Amino acid sequence: MRPIILILCCCFASIVHASEEAMERFSYLMDDATRREQAYAAGKERAVFCGYCHGEDGNSKRPHIPNLAAQSPVYLFHSFEKFASGERVDYVMSKLAKSLTLEDRVNIAVYFSQQKVASGNVTADSELVKRGGALFQSTCTVCHGDHAQGMETMPRLAGQPDEYVRKALTRFRANDPSRAGSVMIGIASKLTDTDIASLAAYLTQLRLSDMQEQRASAQLTGAVPR
Repeated sequence: MRPIILILCCCFASIVHASEEAMERFSYLMDDATRREQAYAAGKERAVFCGYCHGEDGNSKRPHIPNLAAQSPVYLFHSFEKFASGERVDYVMSKLAKSLTLEDRVNIAVYFSQQKVASGNVTADSELVKRGGALFQSTCTVCHGDHAQGMETMPRLAGQPDEYVRKALTRFRANDPSRAGSVMIGIASKLTDTDIASLAAYLTQLRLSDMQEQRASAQLTGAVPR
């Protein structure tokens, strides 16, 4: 069984807005390896529509759309819930999330969480990358992790498309209504255009080593990495 699936076991308490029914469903899946595999298979089948934009394996096909591969399943599920409830607004995702059952949202989150971020060649300005790395380490690690691997309900940013990062940060800075209530609004309000470009350049080329991936999973599950 893929080790990243264990993330679900230790993150339930972090989601204060998710329904009790959803948490019970997660717990039910995690109690049995066969059910976990069934959830993965069902999620893969149900995620066909997601693949048109996010890629069949969770690696985005369009530069303004985020990767879902290797995200925490709890974060992904929580995002579905926000789109379904109207807390977050997107023309496509809002409609799609409302059409998915609770079980669909859980299964899709399980499926994408176990995919790997593609390691394709990415070119970025070296000076921007250096500046973005320093800015990330001083500003973003508390929530997103030292290697941008994501933490609990905070998203993984490592390997995200440059255009997506830039547009997301710009929306936060502009206090876009579709991002209302996010802690990122206050943080992004202090960023300059150069800061945003630097962070995007740094994050889009950032890849985790195999050991860092293992440590990222261990941090979320409470296990001690070897």
